[in-house]
Amino acid sequence: MAKNLQQLAALLPHAKIRGLLDKTVVSVAHDSRKVVPGTLFICLAGAHVDGHDFAADAVRQGAVAVLVEKDVPQLAGQDVTVISVADTRAAMQAVVPFFFDYPGQKLRMIGVTGTNGKTTTTYLIRSILRQAGYKVGLIGTIQTLIDNTALPVKNTTPDVIELQSTLAEMVKSGMEYAVMEVSSHALALNRVAGCEFDVGVFTNMTQDHLDFHQTFNNYIDAKAELFRSLGRTGNKKTGKTAIINLDDSAGSIMLNNTTCPVISYGINTTADLTADHINVEAAGAGFTVNGPFGAIDLKLTITGMFNIYNVLAAVGAALAEKVGPAVIKQALESFTSVPGRFELVQAGQPFTVIVDYAHTPDGLENVLKTAKQFAKSKIIVVFGCGGDRDRTKRPIMGKLAVQYGDMVLATSDNPRSEDPEKILADIEVGIKEGLAACCSDKSYEIIPDRRQAITKAVKLAGPQDVVLIAGKGHETYQVLKDRTIDFDDRQVAREVIKEMRKYG
Repeated sequence: MAKNLQQLAALLPHAKIRGLLDKTVVSVAHDSRKVVPGTLFICLAGAHVDGHDFAADAVRQGAVAVLVEKDVPQLAGQDVTVISVADTRAAMQAVVPFFFDYPGQKLRMIGVTGTNGKTTTTYLIRSILRQAGYKVGLIGTIQTLIDNTALPVKNTTPDVIELQSTLAEMVKSGMEYAVMEVSSHALALNRVAGCEFDVGVFTNMTQDHLDFHQTFNNYIDAKAELFRSLGRTGNKKTGKTAIINLDDSAGSIMLNNTTCPVISYGINTTADLTADHINVEAAGAGFTVNGPFGAIDLKLTITGMFNIYNVLAAVGAALAEKVGPAVIKQALESFTSVPGRFELVQAGQPFTVIVDYAHTPDGLENVLKTAKQFAKSKIIVVFGCGGDRDRTKRPIMGKLAVQYGDMVLATSDNPRSEDPEKILADIEVGIKEGLAACCSDKSYEIIPDRRQAITKAVKLAGPQDVVLIAGKGHETYQVLKDRTIDFDDRQVAREVIKEMRKYG
């Protein structure tokens, strides 16, 4: 894929240009380590790193042009075209989708946003569409899938260059759909620039990412941007649809932020799609989906009330894309699980071990409520909170853990640059508050080492107990202050159980 530099410069009418425009651009990058001969290098000024400091390095590696928003003296006298703009991030959002031939306008785009449930909902939608015979790409927290080919990911929603490159690869590979998680960061920072969504799905809103958004209203407004975009005139001829959870208090806000047709869903309110006859067990859930098509009776191998909401959201998206009830039922009943989402760890133990990605108050409460529905004895909770993230949710999660769990082992999650002991102190405030309010017969322990905490939980578990290990889910690493180590909650739990059985 290549463009003439003059074509790219034409997208930036107010830019000041020094140097020749008759050059071929074969690549776009904002990381100097990814520069190859023929690259347009975009200098982004970040919180910790300023791309302008690496402009000369990029030129040495073959960049033919540099996009800047401030003077770079190192480029004086160099054989490189310098394009100066007021805001390189905004310029990148204009240039990059064009460079990749606007793949987000060629695919049917389904975006899923909300605090919890995005990952499972995207996988459910993907399964239904594939069952209907479509070729589907997926972009999300766990991985990017181009049909069955998996690629690793760094962010829930990749940056503009990575996203457009991935979508272009999907187009090239013959995908008809791209189903993607759309984070609040991505919407606020416009990482989805150039994407025209056909369907927007809203799952729910609870406290998260306030370190970035500052207020809950800002967080809600960032999510609402997906639904505002559905109502704007675009390049696609077919209509747009919003799928909205009316049981969530923010659902009405999403509803008020779009002008396109809506398919609503809920369990406790009047909606287009509802669920009843609900039976939640450890091994799965059964319920009936009611909608304009009549009723679909489902028996699934995923469980929990939160997953019933995820299923309703996926059914709404499928209906928006004209998929019939029979195909929807077949796809959902053959769906197994999503890695790290209420995932059962089976290693021959006489108790239940569940690993879940829950890392928000609402997420933790949802999985604990589900565990409580089928737990025949004690619930032992292992969880922590990430460092360099919203501190205000830590005591809330501590209080919830002790409210629903019988034994709580607070431990490290991904502490990053923060002192794990300080993170745990924030959590302990909520645990003590919870114990004082309602739960004096329960207990807790602070164990900073996550492996030791999981080991303790497994050794404490008796027959028919439930051990819930929350926070990291599918992650196979732990981010410490000075390094990142291999760490998989599921693998650690299996190792401890096997060791116990060995010396039984």
